[in-house]
Amino acid sequence: MTTTDMSMGKIIFYEDRNFQGRSYECMSDCSDMSSYLSRCQSCRVESGCFMVYERPNFVGNQHFMRRGEYADSMSMMGMSGGIRSCRMIPLHRGQFRMRIFERENFSGQMNELLDDCDNIQERYRMSECQSCQVMDGHWLMYEQPQFRGKMMYLKPGEYRSFRDLGMSSMRPTSIRRIIDLC
Repeated sequence: MTTTDMSMGKIIFYEDRNFQGRSYECMSDCSDMSSYLSRCQSCRVESGCFMVYERPNFVGNQHFMRRGEYADSMSMMGMSGGIRSCRMIPLHRGQFRMRIFERENFSGQMNELLDDCDNIQERYRMSECQSCQVMDGHWLMYEQPQFRGKMMYLKPGEYRSFRDLGMSSMRPTSIRRIIDLC
């Protein structure tokens, strides 16, 4: 049996670097921060874990953030336009399971993951990974081996094409469970 705790998470966004200017406190998902802040240049995660996105509606470059202070989050994350939306990552206890597919729409070679994979091509001999089904747990996909480069957050659900998530140029090559990261 799996459980997910939604009550653990608090992040504070600031308009300027070094925690200056107006602030917005968030304890859940926020699809568009423009009604609260004109821009976001720094943030502080007081508890939990969050994914932040450079565009509204959880689209564009994204970055995983755990407890800590990010005085100049834009230069650290390479988000030229700042943070525009965020998603709280619930604490998950239980098993982790996902299926990855070589092609869009769950076609081509398929492999099932129960744990981290630092290099999809080497472990599974897959030329690409273009769709997936997340059955259990929360995962991060990375564009480079060894959990480096651009990342993409995946919660339970079906992902027929990563292009639909605004990640058309990203080709995932490593995958990590979000466990003990928060």
